[in-house]
Amino acid sequence: MSKLLSAFLCLLALASTAWAAQPIDFENDIIPVLTAGGCNSGPCHGKSRGQNGFALSLFGFDTDFDYAALANEARGRRIFATSAERSLLLLKPLGQMPHGGGRRLELGTPEYELLKRWIEDGMPRRQPNAPKLTKVTVAPTERSMKADERQQLAVTAHYSDNTTRDVTRLSAFQSNESAIAGVDKHGLVSTTGVTGEAAIMSRYMGGIAVTTIAVPLQTPVAAETYSALPKHNYIDEFVWKKLARLNLTPSDPAPEHAFLRRAYIDIIGRVPTLQETHAFLDDKSPEKRAQLVDRLLDSPEYVDHWSNKWADLLRPNPYRVGIKTTLNYDAWIRDAFRKNKPYDQFVRELVTAKGGTWRNGAVTLFRDRRSPDEITTIVSQLFLGIRLECAKCHHHPNEVWSQDDFYGLAAYFAKVGRKGVGLSPPISGSEEFVFAGKSGAVNHPITGKAMEPKPLFGSAPVGADVEDPREVFADWLTSKDNAFFRQVIANRVWADIMSRGLTDPVDDLRGSNPPSNPELLEALAVDLRDHGYDLKHLIRRICNSYVYGLSSQANSTNVTDTRNHSRFYRQRLRAEVLLDSVSQITGAAENFAAMPPGSQSRQLWSHRIDSLFLDAFGRPDPNQDPPCERTPDTTIVQALHLMNSQSLYNKVTSDSGTAATLVASKKPPEELVDELYLTVYSRYPSAEEKTIAVEFLKRDLNVLRKSVQDLVWAMLNTPEFVFKH
Repeated sequence: MSKLLSAFLCLLALASTAWAAQPIDFENDIIPVLTAGGCNSGPCHGKSRGQNGFALSLFGFDTDFDYAALANEARGRRIFATSAERSLLLLKPLGQMPHGGGRRLELGTPEYELLKRWIEDGMPRRQPNAPKLTKVTVAPTERSMKADERQQLAVTAHYSDNTTRDVTRLSAFQSNESAIAGVDKHGLVSTTGVTGEAAIMSRYMGGIAVTTIAVPLQTPVAAETYSALPKHNYIDEFVWKKLARLNLTPSDPAPEHAFLRRAYIDIIGRVPTLQETHAFLDDKSPEKRAQLVDRLLDSPEYVDHWSNKWADLLRPNPYRVGIKTTLNYDAWIRDAFRKNKPYDQFVRELVTAKGGTWRNGAVTLFRDRRSPDEITTIVSQLFLGIRLECAKCHHHPNEVWSQDDFYGLAAYFAKVGRKGVGLSPPISGSEEFVFAGKSGAVNHPITGKAMEPKPLFGSAPVGADVEDPREVFADWLTSKDNAFFRQVIANRVWADIMSRGLTDPVDDLRGSNPPSNPELLEALAVDLRDHGYDLKHLIRRICNSYVYGLSSQANSTNVTDTRNHSRFYRQRLRAEVLLDSVSQITGAAENFAAMPPGSQSRQLWSHRIDSLFLDAFGRPDPNQDPPCERTPDTTIVQALHLMNSQSLYNKVTSDSGTAATLVASKKPPEELVDELYLTVYSRYPSAEEKTIAVEFLKRDLNVLRKSVQDLVWAMLNTPEFVFKH
């Protein structure tokens, strides 16, 4: 294989030599060499202040700046025109002079010869009629490979004059799943023994192309196996199709109690009560799972649970924007879910909000985000799944978005006007009014040019008669043709229910981060759009799929699968779900400051309300800048809190709590154990569990209450309780 790679690199060298014989263009020829060598990367001269007095634009996004830095800055000290080989531009990367970046260039290589000839030719800036790079492609675009197999990628640059160049030698490569398929700096892909799928990104001068590498299990599975699997709806069809490609077989269906607990946690944010568990387990109807989903979606608790998720993404710091303002914002979000407001309407009202912060909660977005660039960052990430923050300063390194794209989008928010005293942390107690102003502009940071409002793709012109450009932006954003808008919300809902998004992170939709199942993601998105952006409809569709009801117990084929939903993925319960469930199970309500008695944690309007439990289990830092995605990781702090919390001890030992009530009922230990397991785990104990627990309770009936309390405490400290299975 090493001989094959050597031959391939020789062919690339010959292609590069032929390329070098053409007139040199700084933008098309020199910048790619600097980029391939890492000279203009973040750790080197591409950082904001450069390195050792020499600065280049990050990844060559500003070629005028780069040319001046090389040819003119410091009186051209980096170039020795009369003896090119003695130029610092060559000597330092060759390692012939001290260079903090180490050896980056080899004598006699096509890159060296190209740089040398550029100097000898008088450092030309731009050739007449020089073509522009239009796109980058890679071959192959997809490949199914065996374990420990190799595949060489070939990257081609396409230009505006219909010419192409093989630029593999100057491209950068990255794998999103190196444990499945890694890639070296030459574009040679190597698979491991792990089954799954990896996306290999090839990047050349801002152009991105992706190769999908599938590594199926070596043991084939008969097609009849997949055709025989149940298909409750299209979700199952797309998942089975993907599993067939990888020779993975799904886990068995989850037992009834696991589905019950899972549905309650996902839809209303708590575990079922003892009575609800009995009702479901005793129900013999074949439609009881679908009926349960419908009942939960109609529950008022659905509103609080899903509103709390969106409050994470939108909620500002009350000490910054004002307490009353934050409370009003929270009320607006909850009212939208209470009315089951269509998602596109919800977003439209938010991005075009006008009025006072005490009258229209949606206006708080523009009180918290004061400038067009701040608004652009949150709106693009939340509602398009496009992280534009990088493009604010330079061309996005892993995407196609440029500064022109960022500031063109920001121009839609240039005329947002405000009236009031503004912010005055840490109180900011006054009301502020937001309206469509008469003037305002966004200037490009490099050219200084006032930017015209321009969407990232498509067309959404702002006419002279348009009073508020945000209205035009909202039309474009929520358009039925905007795939990003529908896909990011479909992916977010899928991730909330299925424990992992089809694209991960959920709000990072880009070519270099493809979804694990593109067909399924688009089907979910179109289904949501075609049903009026009814989020309840999408939740119902997912929860009624056969895939949703799979067991979390892996089988021999899918034990390493973490992306294709061949089984249900375990996930630690959300902080509010855990606390509300603990309160319900122990029969001791939690009391919160600034909330009515008996309030649930999912009803809190601010993360500033004290709760050691919620902090331990990962609710967002109130000082953190939204959008705030929570991490599902477990920590030592969480384990210690469950074992030692005084608050949890008080709940378990409460005189009016579950343990005391059970003991007072005078039921025999056998019944007490059944009820405890049904209350905490939503299931009956196994024969072994029951024997051990009954013996524990019978050891001393004089301290039965303490024994019941100890058993409850122990059960709350188990992974079965802390995780969704």
